[in-house]
Amino acid sequence: MGLGSWVGSTLRWFGTGENGKLSGAPEDEPTRKAIQWGNGQNTAGESVNQKSTLGLSAAWASVTLKSELVGAMGMGVYEKAGGGRKDQPDHWLYNLVHEQPNRDQSPSEFWAAMVACIDLWGNGYAEKEMLGKRTTALTPLSPDLVTCRRNKRNEREYVYLDRGKQEVLPADKMLHLRGMTLGGDTGLSAIEYGRRTLGSAMAANRVARDTFTNGLQLGGFMETGSTKLTPDQRADMVEIFDEFTGRAMRGRIVPLEKDFKFQPLKMNPTEVQLLESRAWDVEEVCRWFAMLPMLIGHAAKGQTMWGSGIEQLLLGWQTLRLNPLLRKIEQAVKLQLLSPAERQAVYPELNRESMMAIDSAGRAALYSAFGQNGVMDRNEMRSRENLDHRAGGEYLTVQSNLVRLDQLGTTAAPAEQQARSALMNLLFGGDVDAAIDARVKAAMRGRDGVPRLEE
Repeated sequence: MGLGSWVGSTLRWFGTGENGKLSGAPEDEPTRKAIQWGNGQNTAGESVNQKSTLGLSAAWASVTLKSELVGAMGMGVYEKAGGGRKDQPDHWLYNLVHEQPNRDQSPSEFWAAMVACIDLWGNGYAEKEMLGKRTTALTPLSPDLVTCRRNKRNEREYVYLDRGKQEVLPADKMLHLRGMTLGGDTGLSAIEYGRRTLGSAMAANRVARDTFTNGLQLGGFMETGSTKLTPDQRADMVEIFDEFTGRAMRGRIVPLEKDFKFQPLKMNPTEVQLLESRAWDVEEVCRWFAMLPMLIGHAAKGQTMWGSGIEQLLLGWQTLRLNPLLRKIEQAVKLQLLSPAERQAVYPELNRESMMAIDSAGRAALYSAFGQNGVMDRNEMRSRENLDHRAGGEYLTVQSNLVRLDQLGTTAAPAEQQARSALMNLLFGGDVDAAIDARVKAAMRGRDGVPRLEE
């Protein structure tokens, strides 16, 4: 099945008809699952599903930021070598995960889509196209049309609803990325478990929309005093007031009969704390999607968007929330795409250093520390900055006058050290420290024509 099928299925899900039923789909388990995801459950009077959740700006920003950030990192392939690692750009896995996962998507688009599916459904699926035992392409599948189950042999298999027809795929034909799990075969959806919170946020948005659509006009009762209205008079009264509602009638004057008084029924936005509630909803949505509110432009009360404290918060988010997701993706790719023999020597890894690309001061400090402590040579640093290699830049150095590691502890001093010693002998007749020490001792003794130190 191609990417066009996946896109078509996704569009059909977004455009579900009456009762959320897919056109031409049989009444089986995958179909019922698709219907459930399409409609969602009504919470606070709102239908909560993936589409309506993305209508919340906080959810859209959280899903977009995280997915695009992971997609922009790039996944490399490395070989374990001598206690370290070595790049393997010629390995077949590198071309699959770093260059072209399928014929229609770039690597950034593919990994961003998979992470977005994890956020929205709790699972990301991609069908493997195989050449022998080697995976040659990964085609993403819409998660709402995939059901993971166990067969009679207790083996995991996947049922995909493709244009009304079921297709059963064995586990070795599927790349399955899971979000949070309780040890089961599938990940848990933040939208399914957060329906009450998300429904409340949608309801607050609807109330705000209706309030401003009606021009901040309030509903209520009309007191008629001692006058008793007939049913026809009540209907006429309602019709009259209907003509004075809406944005176009703001500021208009409505005539009232004698003894008629208006009693408002609806509380105003200040009384229900509408603005405060919507601000709180942003933080609640961020909790469900493991996002730091400041990253999507929301600062908590008393919090600034800049400063060293924010830097530490960002570092904590990367360490505690983003890095576990990256590790989960790397391990899934290694386990499901590499053979047991290849796993012993080769492994994939997302480039976390790409998050430092905009921090020139941080990169400079990191390179300086690596260069002065023999961790990285100059040519490796230049490669990371897309600069060409230079002669002599392949040596590791340490802070001790930047001596090469293979010359530490040797009796033969480098040429630059020999030149320095020769200059000291010429100027001071020997080592400069020894010359200073001798002059101080002579001054203390007061011999050889040198006055005593106290004189």
